Amino acid sequence: MIYIPYGISMIISLLVIIYMAQKNYNNIDIYYWSLVVIIPIIELAYWLDAQATTVEASKNLFCFIYLDSTFFLTILIFLMMKALGFSIKPWMKILGYGAAAVHMGMVALCVHNDLYYKTVEVIDTGIGYTTKMTSGPLKVFHNAYLLTMFGVIIFIFIFAFIRKGTFSRRSLYMFLITVVVGLALHLYEEITSADFSMLPFLYTIGSLAIAFNYDYIHIHDISCLISEHQKYHSSRGYAAISLKADFLSCNPKCIEYLPFLKTQRVDEKLSQTDAYSLKIYELINSFENGGANSFKFQINDMTCVCEISHFSIRKDGKTQGYLLDIRDSTEEQKTYDIITSYNETLNAEVQEKTESIKDIQRKIVLGMANMIENRDNNTGGHVKRTSDIIHIIVDEIKKQDILPIDDVMANDIVRAAPTHDLGKITIDSSILLKPAALTDEEYTIMKTHAEKSGEMVLILLDGVEEKRFVDVAYNVARYHHERWDGRGYPEGLVGTMIPLEARIMAVADVYDALVSKRAYKEPLSYEKVASMMLEGMGTQFDPNLKSVFIGCRSELEKYYEHSDAR
Repeated sequence: MIYIPYGISMIISLLVIIYMAQKNYNNIDIYYWSLVVIIPIIELAYWLDAQATTVEASKNLFCFIYLDSTFFLTILIFLMMKALGFSIKPWMKILGYGAAAVHMGMVALCVHNDLYYKTVEVIDTGIGYTTKMTSGPLKVFHNAYLLTMFGVIIFIFIFAFIRKGTFSRRSLYMFLITVVVGLALHLYEEITSADFSMLPFLYTIGSLAIAFNYDYIHIHDISCLISEHQKYHSSRGYAAISLKADFLSCNPKCIEYLPFLKTQRVDEKLSQTDAYSLKIYELINSFENGGANSFKFQINDMTCVCEISHFSIRKDGKTQGYLLDIRDSTEEQKTYDIITSYNETLNAEVQEKTESIKDIQRKIVLGMANMIENRDNNTGGHVKRTSDIIHIIVDEIKKQDILPIDDVMANDIVRAAPTHDLGKITIDSSILLKPAALTDEEYTIMKTHAEKSGEMVLILLDGVEEKRFVDVAYNVARYHHERWDGRGYPEGLVGTMIPLEARIMAVADVYDALVSKRAYKEPLSYEKVASMMLEGMGTQFDPNLKSVFIGCRSELEKYYEHSDAR
């Protein structure tokens, strides 16, 4: 019986409504919903007509069947216009729905006369009842109405194919197939006087297509993705991109920020040639790899910020694509530039003042070191020479790359060299200036200058210089008399317990003492000094500095040939 497949089609269409309702989207497309609601009503009319045994019943049911060529067709036209980005004005809706209502009213008013259908006959075909009709004088209006509607549809499709813009070709092709197949079936049934129509099955297929593409339909409607945002950020541009970088949709404001979208085709990859599009590709790649989620760009005199996030309109929250949020940040950028400029100026002034303070501190340290030298007849020029030769030693260490010294630390060690004997200012002149050998008691007092030197560094530099440099200077001053074998002072540190900077200072300090002329001795020969220094590697000095001393020996000797120390 033919009413059975009609009934099945109707039930399927009703299930489609339930399925779409379960999606529970905040944003409802009234055109799609109107289609899926009208379809079961039309199919119900076909199902009942296949069982109607009287002419009156058949005529009444045809009033509902005419929903397909009136309201259904009108809604389909509006849906296509929306997909193409047309703004559907209120007058268009009044005209379209008004014409459909007039058409439906005409059919309903002619149920009990022969103006629309001259004759109506109900025939039992054995598999269901069918209705055979001959046209009345008013049927010409129906044909004219259909021709007008199909003319509008053809115009829309022609316009779509020649127009460049942001609309979904896939949706448009779905509408085109529905209209072409529906028109073909209608013409076939009119020409052949078919007993039963195949259109209900086409409507069911169309209804299923809408259901299966409901998510797809929504992600191509930017208002579905940003409806809440738009309430508060009407000046923002939004664009939806698929996970495969296919363009899905955007709002009009977005095209102002990204002009290339005006000609970008929906469901196709973003342009590979436009500079802004390439920036979006980079942003997607960075975002997916845990990097930046925004970038700035210029459009004429406008500074824009584009931020990216995932979006999903599914209940399970599964990511369906990327949402670009673009805003005008020109004023923000101006404010940022002003603040940055102010900070740079302020930082420059602070840096200048800091450097001035540091310069004063350096002069104080050097002044104290020179004052101590002037007290000590035995060490004239020692501060300057050790500062010079430690530079030579540090350069050789960096050259050989055998100890962990970078450029910053190397510079700190050289700068710290003048501080190594500051503590001698606390030693009594009778001990400091004694030309003869010191007694055990005097030597014990003399050794306290190492601890005092460390204390003096903290007093003079702490809170003014960087902590890093203060630490280096403290270690140089306090520990440069420590020995590798642990027999040094003030703490008797062994091996690498001694800070590296102090181990280097020890080599420079002892070398200068041996090759320089003092009040109590003549300078030793370079060969003798070299022999003594090498012999002390592993006992007095860090053995790692042996190759360093050998490497820079000739340069050290050349330096002293041109100094007044000998």
